[in-house]
Amino acid sequence: MNIIMLGAPGAGKGTISTRLNESFNLPHISTGDIFRENIKNETELGKLAKSYIDSGKLVPDEVTTNLILNRIEKDDCKNGYILDGFPRNLVQAEGLEKSLLNNSKKIDYVIYVFADENKIVDRLTGRRVCEKCGTPYHIRTLKSKVEGICDLCGGKLIQRKDDTEEVIRDRLKVYNEQTKPLIDYYRKKGILREVDGFDTVENVFNNVIKVLGLK
Repeated sequence: MNIIMLGAPGAGKGTISTRLNESFNLPHISTGDIFRENIKNETELGKLAKSYIDSGKLVPDEVTTNLILNRIEKDDCKNGYILDGFPRNLVQAEGLEKSLLNNSKKIDYVIYVFADENKIVDRLTGRRVCEKCGTPYHIRTLKSKVEGICDLCGGKLIQRKDDTEEVIRDRLKVYNEQTKPLIDYYRKKGILREVDGFDTVENVFNNVIKVLGLK
């Protein structure tokens, strides 16, 4: 089963993708991981992507799509995979679809994890992380025993720079302009399934496997 996880930053796509990977052994493929892996291994596409990143430019859609296509050709994806963070726009979606069709393959389902933007801002601005060991916390839903101190190593809890409201609002603006049109694109193809991202993780996961017909 080939799945795309679609939704705004902070909607919970990554968490659900990880659960699907653990339960059904479907590789969880994120664009960020693909970039890092190829750059680290100094592949030709990795070097090309790095040249754009180092110069402060966006990696072209074609390069990103080719990186993803190379990844899903690996043996561990024979029985399916989960794409998280890709495609980000219509150009990438069309490029993916065309390449898959050329190989008699397709995306089976697109899971749209929807969430209210103000709730997303509240969720992400409340995140804290230990600057020493990286353990995650939340000022309302996952508090440390001593405020501002990590339970595990005693390190200081900090807010990441990309978890400020200004940065989050900017990311949501980009998502609304570039990625949100994919909702209608996949809905018209009849493969879009929608779940509420602001329930308990267990309920969201159960709803996802229900719409996938895995439960």
